[in-house]
Amino acid sequence: MKWASRTNQLLLDLIVLSLAYWLSFFIRFEGDLPKRFITLLFFTWPYTLILKFLVLHITGVLKISWRYISLKDVLRIVLAASISCAVLLLSRALFGELTLAWKYAHYGTIPYGIILIDFLLTILGLSGIRSLRRLVSEHIELKKVPDLPERRVLLVGAGQSGVTVARELAAHPEMALKVIGFLDDDKAKIGTTIGGIKVLGDTAEIASWCQKEKADEILIAISKIAGPQIRRLTKLCRKTGLETKIIPSLHELVGGNLSVNSIRDISIDDLLGREAVNLDLELINPLLKDKCVLVTGAGGSIGSELCRQIANFAPKNLLLLEQAENPLFAISNELKAKQVPITSIIADITDRARIEDIFATYQPEVVFHAAAHKHVPLMELNPQEAIKNNVTGTRVMAETASKFGAKAFLMISTDKAVNPSSVMGASKRIAELIVQSLSARSATKFVAVRFGNVLGSSGSVIPTFLQQIRAGGPVTVTHPDMRRYFMTIPEACQLVLEAISLGEGGEIFILDMGSPVKIVDLARDLITLSGLKPGEDIKIIFTGMRPGEKLFEELSVSSEHAEKTKHPKIFIGRIAAADSQALAQKVSALEKAAGENNAAALPALIKAIVPEYSGA
Repeated sequence: MKWASRTNQLLLDLIVLSLAYWLSFFIRFEGDLPKRFITLLFFTWPYTLILKFLVLHITGVLKISWRYISLKDVLRIVLAASISCAVLLLSRALFGELTLAWKYAHYGTIPYGIILIDFLLTILGLSGIRSLRRLVSEHIELKKVPDLPERRVLLVGAGQSGVTVARELAAHPEMALKVIGFLDDDKAKIGTTIGGIKVLGDTAEIASWCQKEKADEILIAISKIAGPQIRRLTKLCRKTGLETKIIPSLHELVGGNLSVNSIRDISIDDLLGREAVNLDLELINPLLKDKCVLVTGAGGSIGSELCRQIANFAPKNLLLLEQAENPLFAISNELKAKQVPITSIIADITDRARIEDIFATYQPEVVFHAAAHKHVPLMELNPQEAIKNNVTGTRVMAETASKFGAKAFLMISTDKAVNPSSVMGASKRIAELIVQSLSARSATKFVAVRFGNVLGSSGSVIPTFLQQIRAGGPVTVTHPDMRRYFMTIPEACQLVLEAISLGEGGEIFILDMGSPVKIVDLARDLITLSGLKPGEDIKIIFTGMRPGEKLFEELSVSSEHAEKTKHPKIFIGRIAAADSQALAQKVSALEKAAGENNAAALPALIKAIVPEYSGA
C-alpha cells in the first residue's frame, strides 16, 4: 500500500511538472500558440521534464512527506525549481539557436518568458499539491476527534516558541485548545497578525485581555526566559485566577523542538532558574573521556547528578563511592542505561586503608569529592561528626589522590565556608585550606568549587516545604528576612565540570548564583504552585533562627580578590594558602579532639584554623 502511495505521488509530480511547462507556453502566448511553438513544446517537453525530475531527486524534494509539509520543505522546492530554471536560462543564453541545431532548429528556441513562467508554476504546483494533501489529512483527522468543549488559550510570547506552539496546537485538535491571541512586550509586534493570530497587547495587560477575550487558560511560551521574568509573569497571571502553564525554553528540549507534549505546570525551578549553561566540551572531553573517574558521595543530590553528566563523556570506568547502600544502588541501577563501565563501591572516606586500597586497585585519574555532612543544625548538635567527615574525610581523599598520582581532584564546597558561623561551614573552609595546601606540593591539580543551595537537594528547604504543604501546613520559616542563593542541581554540576577543566591548581572557584531569594517568598511561591493560598489555606509561621544560621550567605570574601574566568558564571577566588606545616599541626589537634568526642574543645581549635569563624 505504501509502495502504491509513493508511486501515485511520483506520477502526480510528473503531471504537475508537465502541466507547469505546457501552461507556461499557453500563458506566454495567451492561448494562441504559433504552430512552430506547438512543435517546440512537444519536442522539448521530455528533456525539460527529465531535467526537473532529476533536480527534484538530487535536492531531496521527492522524499518530502506530503502529510507534514512545512515552510522548510517549500523552500527546498523553491531551491529545486531555481536550479532547473538556472540550467534552462544558462542553456538558452549560451547556446541560443545551437540548442536545436539539428532537424528542428528552424522552429526556434524556448523564450526566456516561458522559462520564468514555468519556474513560478512549478513552485506553485509542487507546493500546492502537497499543501492540499496536508489540509485534507488534517480535515479528516479533525473529524475523528471527539467533540470536546474548546478551551480558549492566551499565549504569552509571540516569538519563535510562541508561534511554534500555536502551530502545534492547531495541528493537534484532540487537545481542544484554541489560541485566541498573543501577548508580547515587543511594541513592534503589537497589532500585527502572526499565523492568523493577532498580537493583542503587552504582558502588563494580561488580566484585561483575559477578561476581554474570555480566556480559559494562559500559556507562557518564551524561549530563554529567566527566573525573575517568569516570576513577574506568574504574579500577573495569578491575578486572573486562570490556570497558567509553561512551555520549557528551547534548551530544555531534545534537539530544540517544541511540542504540545512539552506543556507543563510552572515549577519552582522556572521561578528561580536562569539561562542554560554553555559547556566548553573541547575542554571537558579530554579530561573525562576514556579516563577512570571517581565520585565520592555518589548517591547524594550533587554526587548522583555529577555521575549522570560524567557518564555522557564516556569515561573508561566510573567509580561510584558511597557510604549509604540504598542511594548507591539507586544511582548504579539508573546509570546502567548509559552503557558506561560502572563500579559501585561502599566505603567510608575516613577509612584510609580502605581508600588507599580502592586507589591502588582502580587508579582513578580524576576525583570529584562530593561526600560531606551538610545540614547546619544537625552538625551544630554533632560537631565532632562534621570534623570527622568533612575535614578528615577530605584530607584522606586528597592525600590518597596525591599519593597515587591522580591528575585532578575537585572538592565541592559551599557558600557557608565564607565567614562561617556554623561548624558545618567552618569544616568546609578547613577542607578548602587542606586542598589548597596540598596543591602547592603535589603534581595533582587540586581545586575547590563553592556554591550555595541547590533546588530539590535532599534535606533542603524546598522538599521540607513541600512536605509541610502536603501535610496541610503550617510552613515554617526561620526569619522573614532570611535570604539564600539558589541554582538547579544540573546547572551546578555543569559548572563544576567546567571549573575542573579551567583549574590549574590551588583555585577556589565561585559560581555565579544570581540574586539571593527570600525564603519566605519561596514558601509563598510553593504554596501558590500547589494550588493553595498563602496565609489562608496554608499558614506561614516564623520559628526563629537556628544555631549556626546567618540571615545572608556570602560567596566570597574581599581577601580572595575574585577574578573573572572565560566562563561568565565562574569566578576564581584567589587567597594565599596557609602554611602547610602549621595547618597540618592544627588540623591534627582538631581531628584528635573530634576523635575523642571532645566537643567542648572544638570551637577554639576551629577558630585557630579559621579566625573568621563566629560560632559558639
